[in-house]
Amino acid sequence: MEQVISFVALAAGLIIGLGAIGACIGIGIMGSKYLESAARQPELMNELQTKMFLLAGLIDAAFIIGTGIALWFATANPFLGQLAAR
Repeated sequence: MEQVISFVALAAGLIIGLGAIGACIGIGIMGSKYLESAARQPELMNELQTKMFLLAGLIDAAFIIGTGIALWFATANPFLGQLAAR
C-alpha cells in the first residue's frame, strides 16, 4: 500500500513539473514570436498583444488545471479506496 502512495506522489510531481516546463516553454516561444511580429508590423501591435495575453491565459489555465488534478490525487486519491477493498 505504501508503494502505491509513493507512486501517486511521483505521478503528481511529474504532472506538475512537466506541466510547468511545457507552459514556460510555450509562453517563451509565444513571447518571442510576438516581439518578432510586432517589430515587422508595428501597426498590428495592439491586436497581437490582445491575442498574446489571451493565449497566455489559456496556457496558464491548462497548467493550473493539471496542478489541481495532481494535488487532488495526492491528497484525496479516489483509487486508493479501490485498492484497499482488494
